[in-house]
Amino acid sequence: MTINFFNVRKFYTKAALYKNVQLTKDRFPYLKRGSYSMVDSTDIEYFKNLLGVNNFVTGEEVKSYNEDWLKSVSGFSKYVLKPKTTEQVSTILKYCYKRGIAVCVQGGNTGLVGGSVPVFDEVILSISAMNSIISFNKLSGVLVCQAGCVLENLMNYVQNEGFIMPFDLGAKGTCQIGGNLATNAGGLRLIKYGSLQGSVLGLQAVLADGQILDCLNTLKKDNTGYHLKHLFIGSEGTLGVITKVAIQCPNSPKFVNVSFIGLESFEKVLSFFSLVRKEFSASLSSFELMDAVAIKSVQKNIGIKCPINDNLKFYVLVELSSDNNYISHSIQEFLEKALDEELILDATVADQPSLIKKIKNV
Repeated sequence: MTINFFNVRKFYTKAALYKNVQLTKDRFPYLKRGSYSMVDSTDIEYFKNLLGVNNFVTGEEVKSYNEDWLKSVSGFSKYVLKPKTTEQVSTILKYCYKRGIAVCVQGGNTGLVGGSVPVFDEVILSISAMNSIISFNKLSGVLVCQAGCVLENLMNYVQNEGFIMPFDLGAKGTCQIGGNLATNAGGLRLIKYGSLQGSVLGLQAVLADGQILDCLNTLKKDNTGYHLKHLFIGSEGTLGVITKVAIQCPNSPKFVNVSFIGLESFEKVLSFFSLVRKEFSASLSSFELMDAVAIKSVQKNIGIKCPINDNLKFYVLVELSSDNNYISHSIQEFLEKALDEELILDATVADQPSLIKKIKNV
């Protein structure tokens, strides 16, 4: 879905201020707390000394960490730990492992299924303070950064160097790269650049007992032994906490073209996708589907106007990217033919950055 996640987020967050969310532990009484230790004054003092007062969160500030942004689940945690380094994460997990304290790992907390929100009184381990870009190699295009870096900040950084991130998400203004890896986020550029499994060259993670696993390889070709990094991509924190990552970034395409198209049936969407992929296989980077319900919901609640006829059943956003400027002329001819054959019913095309941004914000 290509609807601007940030705008939708603002709407639902505002609406949720008036929604009283029942604690998950009370809402689902069959869930039982494990035999974990309670955090006591000694533990609190230890965490404060390790992280400093500013990175040990308690009181009313914990509320935002205890809820997902849809306000559908609510945890009972009283403490948030915000380490800045891999070594601090290791020390925290080693201590919690020894003491038997339950830990809930949290990134940008942008998920829609409550996976980053505690159920009981787990200590929340937030990676948000680990937001440093460690290095970027302009020759290889390899970015090395901490797991708490916000995706949009990374996108802007590599764009200034003439590169792009190999994936894009609607939640890019809030989500963090560590969480993207932990959930194996697909993103809007999967067609052209594949899944994260292929773009991540290496990572560093901390296991539950505090042991640091360093697989932070920065070479694209690596034929040595087991690739343990793949175990952590999509593991959602069950195997360890990702703290650093190395990502292969492709060069920025010289020309980008975005089309917004309306169709009357899902069958025609499939036929259109097949033709687009056949005609523009080398330059097709995104093909995103929306239905009429989604479009009308955005128009009603956010006020964003649909750029074409808003009474159609299905809509797709097609992004082409290439180093050759032929794509603008070719897509125009392609869409005109599709209109003549009534495969599609309406369309608009943009190849200027300002117009592309306007269409992609729908």
